[in-house]
Amino acid sequence: MGIMIKKPADVPGSAIPAIIIGLFVAFGGVLFGYDTGTIGGILAMPYWRNTFSTGYRNTEDGNLDVTPSQSSTIVSLLSAGTFFGALAAAPMADLLGRRLGMIASTAVFTLGVILQTAATAIPLFVAGRFWAGFGVGLISAIIPLYQSETAPKWIRGAVVGCYQLAITIGLLVAAIVDNATKDRNDTGSYRIPIAVQFAWAIIMVVGMLILPETPRYWIKVGKHAKAAKSLSRLRRLDVDHPALVEELAEVRANHEYEMSLGKASYLDIVKGTVGKRLATGCLLQGLQQLTGVNFIFYYGTSFFNNAGISNAFTVSVITGVVNVCSTLPGLYLVEKWGRRPLLLFGAVGMFVCQYIVAIAGTVDPDNPATNKVLIAFVCIYIFFFASSWGPVAWVVTGELFPLKVRAKCLSITTASNWLLNWAIAYATPYMVNSGPGNANLQSKVFFVWGTFCLICAFFVWALIYETKGLSLEQVDELYSKCTKAWKSKAFRPTVSYAEVQEVRGSVGGRHASLADIEADAGRKRSVAHIEGGDKGYGGEKAAYEV
Repeated sequence: MGIMIKKPADVPGSAIPAIIIGLFVAFGGVLFGYDTGTIGGILAMPYWRNTFSTGYRNTEDGNLDVTPSQSSTIVSLLSAGTFFGALAAAPMADLLGRRLGMIASTAVFTLGVILQTAATAIPLFVAGRFWAGFGVGLISAIIPLYQSETAPKWIRGAVVGCYQLAITIGLLVAAIVDNATKDRNDTGSYRIPIAVQFAWAIIMVVGMLILPETPRYWIKVGKHAKAAKSLSRLRRLDVDHPALVEELAEVRANHEYEMSLGKASYLDIVKGTVGKRLATGCLLQGLQQLTGVNFIFYYGTSFFNNAGISNAFTVSVITGVVNVCSTLPGLYLVEKWGRRPLLLFGAVGMFVCQYIVAIAGTVDPDNPATNKVLIAFVCIYIFFFASSWGPVAWVVTGELFPLKVRAKCLSITTASNWLLNWAIAYATPYMVNSGPGNANLQSKVFFVWGTFCLICAFFVWALIYETKGLSLEQVDELYSKCTKAWKSKAFRPTVSYAEVQEVRGSVGGRHASLADIEADAGRKRSVAHIEGGDKGYGGEKAAYEV
């Protein structure tokens, strides 16, 4: 195995258009990261605190401020919006299509930005937060869907993983912009960071007006000529090229086979192998949040301040730069190493770092040397997360599901991520802080995150299938044939869904297993081969007399 990721020699056409399109669509992650990253700095801006205060004074500095409950509402409304937005992404993506769905999502996001920019009081600002969150939730579910359905299988993981890279870049840019405007004594202090998001939205919409719809969506709605034109643009092949015709025929046959097995309602997706995959995706996205990464990005400022660093901007830039840089090796390793090994590597690495931080912070919290250890291992922890669970969770969930239910299942798995995001953001202050009604865990909270990281390792071993190098249709075959996740690395696809469609009726239709249908297809191929080979030696009868 070479060092570089190269297109297989037997793959015709060019992958460059599909890769460029996938990378551009990943830009939507900047909306996600920037919007979630900018609020922390805005809440700390003196002018914003004075403008939006309803008379409450902060007990620490005596200045006008919003109350803790108002602050919680402002922060949590985004997560509430993203949760409902993710759930709404499925009907939008299936009704409007993936491309128009992203344009509509960006329009909803822009409405939220307009309301926040215009606000001079909490009610309008909160409304803007909700609608911006709703748009982010829509975008966060549709982007991996679009990327998975357009990217070539040999580099799909790296392309989808770029979505997480864009999120980390958005977080870093938010920290930089907040710092640049925080000392302004006018509405520009908070309106500039918010209004910057108009630029992200314009870039996204203009690009999506140019880009094609996914060929798999056109197959799903029965518009096969448009699917051929879209795939031709992505692969840079003529619509009648044999390889393109074969790929489209396989996608179409797989979809028809899946539709023959049953409906695609919300009730159906919790049954059978699809239900198993949905549970896997929801657990994967939920555990991504339970690794504790948002404790660092939401509450890391106070943690690092306790470690002796007083400049909040320095803290945000340190964690932001580590986050961005550490995502890059993950984009490489997801294709060279695979999904399962990289997730296991990340889970074990995060577990070790979390426990070191917890033990050091508990045993000798006042030692300056201990504080340096905490800072170092928090940064190492971010490296393990950003190079594994950060991007790969999006990659795996984008690959798990059949076309007929892909939008529904991806919206639910993404909503699981946002639900846990909200729960952790809400619960963490009560877990960490001192005072009545609080657990006062302080550094001991890393024991909690570390334990979940250990659970992550067992979860990956037991339930995550290796999908590196498989087409989305071959992933369906993987789940049909391989019952144990730890045996999935040895799987090799053998099914042609085009042949399956031809012989399905002769072996019992929708009640036959994929293995039975494949075996029957194999027998038909053998007979056809014998018949064709023996016609030159005395005719068809001789084939059966041998």
